[in-house]
Amino acid sequence: MPNTSNSPQEKTPTPAIRAYLGGSFDPVHNGHLEVAMSVYQHLLPIATRLQRTLHVSLLPNARSPFKTQSTDPNHRLAMLKLATENMPIQINEMELWQAPPVYTIDSVRTLRQQYPNDSLIFIMGMDSAHSLDKWKDGLRLTDHVNLWVFNRQSSTDVSDGISNKLSDSIISSKNNTATTQDVSFLKTQLPLALQAHITDSPIELLTPTIQCSSDSLNSNSTNPTSPDLNSPDLKNANQGRIYIDSRPITAVSSTQIREQLQRIDDQTNKMPVAERQIASIASINDIISNTESNPLAKWLNPAVYQYIIAHQLYSAAQFR
Repeated sequence: MPNTSNSPQEKTPTPAIRAYLGGSFDPVHNGHLEVAMSVYQHLLPIATRLQRTLHVSLLPNARSPFKTQSTDPNHRLAMLKLATENMPIQINEMELWQAPPVYTIDSVRTLRQQYPNDSLIFIMGMDSAHSLDKWKDGLRLTDHVNLWVFNRQSSTDVSDGISNKLSDSIISSKNNTATTQDVSFLKTQLPLALQAHITDSPIELLTPTIQCSSDSLNSNSTNPTSPDLNSPDLKNANQGRIYIDSRPITAVSSTQIREQLQRIDDQTNKMPVAERQIASIASINDIISNTESNPLAKWLNPAVYQYIIAHQLYSAAQFR
């Protein structure tokens, strides 16, 4: 199945379920994919039971304003396609080709306008959710989408809502449970204005948006408090819910992967030419065979790693 989705909403008998994980994906790694797949696997049986189409998409951004440069969008898109091949995860290019900065509030507003009847879910880490009051109109995200918040335990990223979502995290395999006290504490981490939106069940994120009959619309047409279906703000009693996924996740960033590539680069460049060639072949084989001798093998899809080598990305000078 194709893994790129940008087409307008197709007519379906029931509203679709659409979840988005954003970030720079520079480069995309297995942490991104595991988070996206976790949401997909959690929602799939529910969507099947409700006979609703499910879309879980990666939403790559153009460039963070906190970076002086980022890898060419064409390269990042190519790596995303390689990483998601044969997976049910899609790619949405909506932000990728826009001039930066691209603000999350603008993206979710656009998505709501494009899919007015669907259940929209935005995925982020608690480190980002905690600072939503510092984002551009961050507290208004729930006017347009529901939030699925993962318990990201650590982060050094600074964001103000510019498409810097759950970037670069992975569900911890060491501890995938949380106590009642943990969950209660996580809830307090959200800005106070959003705590009333918290739900204990992801099913609450799937309630369709405003569905009014023509009679009810006519009867409320003179009521100033009735919902305006032409308004870009489609918030109602069934929207703006926040589900906190209490399974802890560990921050493993694309920045760390780039730094690791540069360290390998520096170490290899100090070797004699013959040894350098052997080291280069060995590191490629480590990734392909997923061995522990190369720390990148744990995080990078082999096809993505080979793409990095072939296109000389992230100062991988040893492969030139």
